[in-house]
Amino acid sequence: MVSVIIRNHNEHQYIGFAIQSVLDFIPNAEIIVIDDHSTDNSLDVVRMFNNRGNVKIFTIKDYTPGKSLNFGVKTATHNTLLFLSAHCQITKFNLEYVNDKLNNYSAVFGNQVPIYKGKRISKRYIWSHFIDKEVVNMYSTIEDRPFLHNAFCFYKKQELLDNPFSEKLFGKEDRYWADDIIKAGKNYLYTPTIEVNHYYTTNGATWKGIG
Repeated sequence: MVSVIIRNHNEHQYIGFAIQSVLDFIPNAEIIVIDDHSTDNSLDVVRMFNNRGNVKIFTIKDYTPGKSLNFGVKTATHNTLLFLSAHCQITKFNLEYVNDKLNNYSAVFGNQVPIYKGKRISKRYIWSHFIDKEVVNMYSTIEDRPFLHNAFCFYKKQELLDNPFSEKLFGKEDRYWADDIIKAGKNYLYTPTIEVNHYYTTNGATWKGIG
């Protein structure tokens, strides 16, 4: 069983695709939506799925990425956790494979295909990390630090209870967590065996070099 944690801030265009893909690929998943005081109708979209699965909505005060994820971890009722971006859509998935890898790795994150206005675009800048082979403890020469990405990443609940994310950061909490994990003598895995479409958003911070 899997608990899927989705952070949301005005994602009405895409969050329905994210939730539907969870229902398609991970039957009986618990879906936890943590909202950052959205002003659009994204939560109305989420509520459309109430009769199709176990969907819960929470809003927290003094939102930061790490705080929202840590809250989701504590709220989750299953041992396998998936962090999924509200503008990502699962396209390739194997739960048995992921759970097997989580026996040896602190985190497992998958391939992301950048989609701009419906078109697959070339993998430049951050997207160049998502290659066609597995990598242990991926390192980013672009960012000059360990690279882990929470838009599509699996963990075991106890791992994150023992090693929570920083709640003081306003971004890249995944990279800092990865650095700490490596320093603790642990490992994480990137694998193209699982995959999402990652849709362009106007406020996205990772879309340099569109084309």
